[in-house]
Amino acid sequence: MKYKAVIFDLDGTLTYTLEDLWASTNYALRRMRLPERTLDEVRMFVGNGVGNLIRKAMGSAATEEAFGQCLAVFREHYVRHCFDRTRLYDGVGDLLIELQRRGVRIAIASNKLQAGVDEIYRRWFTETVDIAIGEREGLRRKPAPDMVDEVIRRWGIPKDECLYVGDSDVDLATARNSGLRCVSVLWGFRGEADLLAAGATDLIKAPSELLRFFGS
Repeated sequence: MKYKAVIFDLDGTLTYTLEDLWASTNYALRRMRLPERTLDEVRMFVGNGVGNLIRKAMGSAATEEAFGQCLAVFREHYVRHCFDRTRLYDGVGDLLIELQRRGVRIAIASNKLQAGVDEIYRRWFTETVDIAIGEREGLRRKPAPDMVDEVIRRWGIPKDECLYVGDSDVDLATARNSGLRCVSVLWGFRGEADLLAAGATDLIKAPSELLRFFGS
C-alpha cells in the first residue's frame, strides 16, 4: 500500500539531539552533586520525555524534591544549549522535500516538551511539516495514542492512509496503540537488535529508503 501521510518522531528520527540532551543532563547532575552519566546511558534513557530522562539519570537520588530541582536546572540549561550540537540527520531535509513534492502530508509527534518542539520546528520544518505536537497539558505522552490521534483528527484522514516513523521501542508501542504501521529507522538512538526485540518489522538504514512506502 502507498501511504498519503506520515507522522515522524523527532529526537533520534529527524534530528540528532543526543549530545545536547547529554550535556544538559550532566550539567543538572553536577549542580545536584550527583554522578554524571555516559553518552550511551543517556541514549537509553531518552524517548519517553525529559522527566523520565532525569529520573533515570538520578537513579535512587530522585526523591520528589530533588527530582523537581534537577529537572528545573536541566530545562533552564537545555533551553539555552539545545542547538549546540543538534542537527538534522543526513538526508532528512531532502526526504521531507521529496515527500512534500509527492503530496504527502507530514507531521511530528514527540515526547519533547512543546516549547522545544516549537523551537526545532521554527528552525528546520516550517516549509515541510504541517503539524508539530510535543508534550503538553491535555495530551498523554507516547506510547499513548493521544498525539497521533490529534494529528489524524486535524487532518481528517483515515488511519490506514498514514504511516508512523520512529527510532525506539516507544515509537513501536505508539504505532501499535494508534493502529498505524510503523517504520523503524536504524540511524537513531536504538540499535537493530533492540528494535527487533521490541517487535519491529519494517526497518530502514537511510531516509531515502522511506520513499518506497509512498506514491511517486
